[in-house]
Amino acid sequence: MGRERSEVSSFWNKAVREDRVSVNILFMSKKKILIVEDDKDISRLVRYNLEKAGYECFQAFDGDEAFELLEDLIPDLIILDVMLPGQDGFEICRSIKKNDRVKNIPVLFLTANGEEVDRVVGLELGADDYVLKPFSPRELGLRVKAILRRGGEKESVTESFCIGGLKVDLARIQVSVNDRPVDLAAKEFELLTTLIKAKGRVISREQLLDTIWGYDEAADIQTRTVDVHIRTLRKKLKGEAGRIVTAKGYGYRFNTQE
Repeated sequence: MGRERSEVSSFWNKAVREDRVSVNILFMSKKKILIVEDDKDISRLVRYNLEKAGYECFQAFDGDEAFELLEDLIPDLIILDVMLPGQDGFEICRSIKKNDRVKNIPVLFLTANGEEVDRVVGLELGADDYVLKPFSPRELGLRVKAILRRGGEKESVTESFCIGGLKVDLARIQVSVNDRPVDLAAKEFELLTTLIKAKGRVISREQLLDTIWGYDEAADIQTRTVDVHIRTLRKKLKGEAGRIVTAKGYGYRFNTQE
């Protein structure tokens, strides 16, 4: 354990010293990652590198904390250690895959347990990948990117959305309200689908600007661009306009309640 901590601390110190050591991952939106790891040095190292790459990270140090976070959070990926206090990572993964609400979230095991039998068990439980400690931050970032890309490809092929009178066909880029077609501009369609895919989570104006318009920094005139497009989108959605909810002073979310 002492050797592992020493190697992890070495990785951490190098990552802090060398700003150029980063994982260059470009996404249309800020993906959310839950890190379940009881070693705070390792958790901090993982979080540092992934946040530097543009992800939003959340930390849990055991299974109870992880499931408490999952009551409100639907992350895009869970990075899960095997050797945890209380429930081990295998038990947590098994519980996740049995829960309809979170079972489709991809899981990446990050552990010092390198025996083949452990890797096989993890993958048989439904994990998407297995990374051994000590790890390369760059390799971990590339593994994360590959998992999220695969998930995005599946989503883009199969997903359509229907709630109340609103129907959205992502493959055909079509929207209708009460079976009447709605003519949306490209940015309006992107704005609507980005909010829908967030599954009720609030998205800031800055995130929307980065996702849809590609702006790195949000000036006042740019944030007003989001508000203007939201206003136009609501007018076009008519009876379903109330599904786009304003989070005052922050951004917007999509109301998925029937």
